[in-house]
Amino acid sequence: MLSTESLKRIDREIAKYPIDKKQSAVMSALAIAQEEKGWLASETMDFVARYLDMPPIAVYEVATFYNMYNLEPVGKYKITICTNLPCALSGSNESAAYLKKKLGIEYNQTTADGKFTLKEGECLGACGDAPVLLVNNKRMCSFMSNEMIDQLLEELDK
Repeated sequence: MLSTESLKRIDREIAKYPIDKKQSAVMSALAIAQEEKGWLASETMDFVARYLDMPPIAVYEVATFYNMYNLEPVGKYKITICTNLPCALSGSNESAAYLKKKLGIEYNQTTADGKFTLKEGECLGACGDAPVLLVNNKRMCSFMSNEMIDQLLEELDK
């Protein structure tokens, strides 16, 4: 179900824990699986559960609890904007409205060309840098004015 390279990476994560605690690698295993597949279909999560010798429901619990896991296909660039209260008070709702208008989509939608998916996020841990965006769960973008959003979208659209 996963490539040999992904399984080797998961095995390296498993090796970080005692032999009888390999389930502790579930978050890393899901991230690796998602990196390969683009999202976590139930078949992929079932495979991870078997690989880690844990009940599938335990894997689903992890995957549904954290918003970094994609439980459905997303665009090439998943943009998550923090709309928690401190960010909202610092302009994230306006930035979100601008992004929605600019991309022509709402939260949890993907542009017709498949490039961008917009997600609403809870605290990203950078309240003082608001408005804050997270691109593909890895790249944090701070102080996102409309002009900076335009620059980011242009850069990603190349």
